[in-house]
Order: sequence, then C-alpha cells, then structure tokens
Amino acid sequence: MNLNMSATTHTPVLLDEVVSALAVQPGGRYVDCTLGGGGHAAAILERSAPGGQLLGIDADPAAIKVAGGKLAAHRDSILLVNANFVKLQAICLEYDFQPVHGILFDLGVSSLQLDGADRGFSFQHEAPLDMRFSPDQEVTVDDIVNRYSEAEIARIIRTYGEEGYSHRIARHIVKERPVKTTLELARMIEQAVGGRKGRIHPATKTFQALRIAVNHELENLESALRQAVDLLGYGGRLVVISYHSLEDRIVKQFMQREARGCICPPGIPACVCGHTARLRVLNKKIITPSLQEVQLNPRSRSARLRSAECITVGGEYREVSERLCWLVGDNANGWRRPALLAKLRMTYLAS
Repeated sequence: MNLNMSATTHTPVLLDEVVSALAVQPGGRYVDCTLGGGGHAAAILERSAPGGQLLGIDADPAAIKVAGGKLAAHRDSILLVNANFVKLQAICLEYDFQPVHGILFDLGVSSLQLDGADRGFSFQHEAPLDMRFSPDQEVTVDDIVNRYSEAEIARIIRTYGEEGYSHRIARHIVKERPVKTTLELARMIEQAVGGRKGRIHPATKTFQALRIAVNHELENLESALRQAVDLLGYGGRLVVISYHSLEDRIVKQFMQREARGCICPPGIPACVCGHTARLRVLNKKIITPSLQEVQLNPRSRSARLRSAECITVGGEYREVSERLCWLVGDNANGWRRPALLAKLRMTYLAS
C-alpha cells in the first residue's frame, strides 16, 4: 500500500457545522470515528483546548499516518487507533476513554483514498480491484467481480448501489471476466448500460455498491451507532455526515427510534418493549454544504449532516464510581474528571 499521501489533499466537509453540532468545549473528550486526513480532528482539538482530548479511529493505516503528522502539535491530547469503528466500544473501554462529550462519524470514502492511485476506489485511475479500507480485510472487489455468481453480483449492485441496471451490469461482468483493473471494470459497466448519458459516470453506483459490500459499511454503521449512544455522557452529541441515501436512511431511522419512548408495533394495547428515549434529535432537517463550499470542494456536494443529543446517563451497569462521577455536581457538568475518578475508585472499590 502506498502511504505517501499528503494531508493537503484532504478538505474536511461541513467543518464549522460539525464543530457547532458537537458543541465542542474546553476540556471535553471527543471521538472521531473516521479520522481520515485529520481535518475535523484538528478543529475539535483547537476548540477544546485547554484540556481537550481526542480519540481518533480509522481502519486505514495510511490515514493514521497522515493524520498523525497533521496533529503532531496536539500529540499530548490525542490517541490514534488503527481499527474499524465497529470496534468503537471495545476501543473506548480498552483506553478508559468514556464517557465522552461528542462522537463524530464522517462516512464514506475519504479524499486520501480516492486520490490513492493504487487503492481502486476511483474509476479515474488505473488500479487493481481492491477498495478495502484496511489491508487486513480478506475480501476485495476482485473477489466479488471474478468469483461471485451473476445473481449475487446483481444483488450487491442493486442493494448497495440502488442501480436500475444491476442485472444487465452483472451479466456483462460475468460474460467478460476476468476483470483486472478499475478502468477495465468501468468500461464494462459503461458498455452494459449503453454508454454515458449524463454528467454522472455510469460506473458510479456500481463502484459505490462494491465498496460498501467489501467493507460491510452499512452493517458496521448500524452497530457503531448503537455503541456510540452507550458511550455518550448526558448532553453528549452524536454527529454523522453521510453521502448517500442508504447511509442517511440508517442514521435518520436510528436517531428517530432512539428519540422515542415505546417502539412497540402499532396495535399493541400496552407497551412490552421497555424502550426509553435516549436521544434528542437536534436538526429535524438535514444540514448540507453551502453553495460556496460545494464550489470550493465539489466532493462535499452530497454531504448530509444529522445530529442528536444524549438525554440519559450511560448504561445501567456502570460501576459505583462511575455513577458517582455523574452526580458530582453542576460545576462539573456531569463529566468525569480523572483525578476525582481515581479517588472514588480508591474509596468505594478498594478490596
């Protein structure tokens, strides 16, 4: 993998809107689940100084390297972890990084990955059919297009790309394979649909679908959102930027569900689910980039930001010292302080 990528190619999307939605404050703890080039992380660290801390997670080791260089001035306030955000809760538990004031997800593929000519994320570059976020993953796009059945390829393209020509594209791929490179695959897709008919390249939806399938993006997102709410402290913010309707639908439905009490199916005379509201949705309408931002950064054009605020205090099984930290008083705003936590643990959890 080519790690020689420049952080200057990365322009964080909706930067001011993210910092505002997270309500970043001095001394706060924040998690950037999709570190990328470190643009959002840098802004969060600057706004949370003095005393702010940030945990940055990314499945791509190249992103960790680039962001580490960009954030070197904040090295005493950051912890960078090369892992998929589906392991969010385990990572926070391992490093005792909870509860937190805010969690950010900037979904999809980063500019670092799109511009990496050897990663296979873009049909603008000749590259092997890879598209893995992490080199540790086993399945690549090459495996899907050259080994999967026509029916399974069509299902992936239809489900994850919402592509109306999914069966035609799958049939053409199977007929013409083996496929070796991104440009070869893009040409096959273009031939299958009868050529280019508008501004959007005909391979766009198929490449999106293959990338989502290889990285299990939608399944991982659903799991990570559930974990995120458990990690937020009272008043903590969950902010998600999505780039297509599949991601946005998952985020929207999750926030709406967690903002409701009973989620029993209609018609049940009495609640049996026991569900209680844990979030308050902050923006009823999605936040999108301004025309000026889109002109400066065309890749931001499909971005959609949703945010919510935690209205509960953690899980019911927190240890005694953690519970006491939540009740420490208005002056602490309900947030754990390491020195106080250590004292409480010594007092109440000593054997």
